[in-house]
Amino acid sequence: MGIIIKILLTGVAALIAAYILPGVQIEGFISALILAVVLALLNAVVRPILVILTIPVTVLTLGLFLLVINALIILLADYLIGGFDVDGFLWALIFSLVLSLIEAVLDMIF
Repeated sequence: MGIIIKILLTGVAALIAAYILPGVQIEGFISALILAVVLALLNAVVRPILVILTIPVTVLTLGLFLLVINALIILLADYLIGGFDVDGFLWALIFSLVLSLIEAVLDMIF
């Protein structure tokens, strides 16, 4: 039950972030839910591989390279999902930051 609520909250957070940011478009709530599921899968499968492969760069940048990994995962989700569009790397980076902040606020509320 908890995973379903987390996916719903991520979908709502994605809609809010897309509404705020002009470089990100989501067609509707169904696309936002699909985005939440795809992001969960990519974070579970692809992110650990990227983190392991980029440990030296991550250490040199004191962990800031993890923001680049998050943006790359957003761009990969953009490639996989038809109803989700990001205008470039910078918007993906900003979207990942805004999405994280909104999710943190929604997690505190619920």
